[in-house]
Amino acid sequence: MAALKRIVNLSKSLKTMTTTSRLCCSQTSKKTYFTYVNEPSMPILDKEPCWLKTADEAIEKAELDSDQLVFVQGAAATPTELLRAMTEYGARCDVRNVRLFHMHLEGEASFAKPENAKHFRSISFFIGGNVRPAVQTGHADCIPIFLHEIPRVFNEGYIKPDIALIHVTPPDHHGYCSLGTSVDCVRSAVSNSTRIVALVNKYMPRTFGDAIIHVSHLDFAVEHHKPLPVHPVKPPSKEEQQIGKYIAENLVVDGATLQMGIGSIPDAVLSLLTSHQNLGIHSEMFSDGVVELVKKGCITNNRKTMHKGRIVGSFCVGSEKLYDFMNNNPFIEMLAVDYVNDPKIVAKQPNMTAINSCIEVDITGQICSDSIGTRMYSGFGGQLDFIMGAALSEDRQGKPIIALQSVTSKGESKIQPVLKSGAGVVTNRAVARYVVTEYGIASLFGKSLQQRSYELIQIAHPDHREALEKAAFARLKVMPAP
Repeated sequence: MAALKRIVNLSKSLKTMTTTSRLCCSQTSKKTYFTYVNEPSMPILDKEPCWLKTADEAIEKAELDSDQLVFVQGAAATPTELLRAMTEYGARCDVRNVRLFHMHLEGEASFAKPENAKHFRSISFFIGGNVRPAVQTGHADCIPIFLHEIPRVFNEGYIKPDIALIHVTPPDHHGYCSLGTSVDCVRSAVSNSTRIVALVNKYMPRTFGDAIIHVSHLDFAVEHHKPLPVHPVKPPSKEEQQIGKYIAENLVVDGATLQMGIGSIPDAVLSLLTSHQNLGIHSEMFSDGVVELVKKGCITNNRKTMHKGRIVGSFCVGSEKLYDFMNNNPFIEMLAVDYVNDPKIVAKQPNMTAINSCIEVDITGQICSDSIGTRMYSGFGGQLDFIMGAALSEDRQGKPIIALQSVTSKGESKIQPVLKSGAGVVTNRAVARYVVTEYGIASLFGKSLQQRSYELIQIAHPDHREALEKAAFARLKVMPAP
């Protein structure tokens, strides 16, 4: 039915097309039109994208149909206008069972609403808040996977997208676009997709490294100039500020290479590093706090042995200030996540200091970061990539850190005798090294279960320590002790 509607619509549109548009459309009917070249930075001779006026046209010309696989670029580079057009087209043409593969997405994500469940099924590599309700009600799904292994699912043919929806800068005078704020797994997905549809946006920062893609690789392109989604910087709470102080003053040394995510705790750490010198960044993502430290001369990257003098990242979300900082800035290299997050590469960074968070931790050091009991909440992300890399650091100076507030918003302790039933362990107790709350630092490496439980109870909220001691005795048959 959807195919018949496309034929009718195509015949109508041909009557009003210009000669150039007719030529562009006629090319799409040739089997050789769509590209299968595996190197996005290599120009394809005598090929240009079909430039269209609207996202709706682009989705239609890309031949979206039932049972197809679609890759969607994520984070700040989410092509929200293409997703809107795709969702409306799917409902209008009764397209069924289209599977969408993506990292966390920004925007409304109307494709994941219950009324669109028969048309689209979201499958996340990392669950964002806009698709979380759909995952938890069975209308969407997720793939548990290390961030550094996501490109493998495309490169080795586990997922073969029919269409890739991406978001790029306008081409420069050499014909090169940039993937901007999100490289992560996009390069591998694009290299293995049958058709590539690009939203071209002058507000997308032009970044370097693996972000470069030649315009000849795009099959359909539509200009849509709109500022990127922003995540305003929220002042850290008193507890988060104290966590940041413990980390900055005790665990981050001059010349350290940092990895951290987005949020109030990483921002608190960064805000307290203004007296540090020669810091480096090798992180899957970074945010606004990095900009200020660069301006103050604290981040130089000159102690790094790889990509010396460069910030290395893979995707970013932040404010307009961050995007302006990234634009045409050769100080930043945006590289594919199978390189940035490879534990072997992480382990080579000097004084690698990896700062991550979690949902809960048990008294033996097991870290749950992706679920609340059996309910999936986020995903593996890059936590274990960097925790392992820092733990196995070649200079033996790496510091894998888990930072969290001691209690939830409801006052429940995040340090528990045992994890909730069904909770997933992202970081196992053997690689957990430092756990930090607003009450201090628990150092776990080389510690027995009895010692670990003691260390962790000391940084739990005082209201919960007595109960944790009793529960620890019930579990371990011995009182926690240093």
